[in-house]
Amino acid sequence: MKLPRLAGLAGLALAMSVASVQATTLEEVKSNGFVRAVTANEVPYGFTKEDGTAAGIGPEVAIAVLKKMGVSEIAWTVAPFGTLIPGLKARRYDFVAAEQNISPDRCKQVAFTEPNSSYGEGLLVKAGNPKKLTTYADIAKDPSLKVAVVSGANNIDFLRAVGVKDSQVVFIQANADAIATVKSRADAYAATELTVASLAKGQTEVEQVKPFTDPVVNGKPVRNYGGFAFRPEDKDLREAYNAALVEFRKSDEYKAILTNYGLSEASIKAAAEKKVADLCAGK
Repeated sequence: MKLPRLAGLAGLALAMSVASVQATTLEEVKSNGFVRAVTANEVPYGFTKEDGTAAGIGPEVAIAVLKKMGVSEIAWTVAPFGTLIPGLKARRYDFVAAEQNISPDRCKQVAFTEPNSSYGEGLLVKAGNPKKLTTYADIAKDPSLKVAVVSGANNIDFLRAVGVKDSQVVFIQANADAIATVKSRADAYAATELTVASLAKGQTEVEQVKPFTDPVVNGKPVRNYGGFAFRPEDKDLREAYNAALVEFRKSDEYKAILTNYGLSEASIKAAAEKKVADLCAGK
């Protein structure tokens, strides 16, 4: 009668051992001498320069925060936006630094830090804005209109919420495809305000819709809150990073990074005032 009990205990011990191996800790990261990070090629949230170095709001804050944690080496990877969370869950990276909006659906898959940034929505259109678009709801009014969205981005949720049909949506793989798509097979590209502003800068055939009215969902204007994503089981690493991030947000260095990429004082303040627990709960 003892054999099954011993076998059960052995199985439990093995399961606990596997679980402990799977969890990445700060101590392990320091022992390895580096941490693996991923971002999407989306200016200004996260991208790589011509020399291969990581830049943008997410990567630059991450570099500063990790340095204060005693981690100076980061192995960066750039991946399509829609593959960031699947890649993290598959353990190809240790965390995501792409300023992904903290949403209830994403919170079911990953563990976010407190917000690192806050930003509104925007539309990229052909020069002159021939369809006279001012908000996402304008697209819903004309079923013949097409709007491009990066696959995996939460802008699709806002479009659907104001009545845009899936038949009107053109999915693209990356932000870099947006201009060509708007010029050839879509009437607009829906993204965050900073993404649209960055794409429109210096362009003559496309422009950012101005003035633009943020979509209203559940009775309030949409505002995104970007954060860093970790695997739920890597609690030690996420908590250590989160504590360092919260402290770093109080510094002038942090504010300088965000304002350098166009975020306003109001948006920086909004990010600091919002709590990740409330965002994950849909509040």
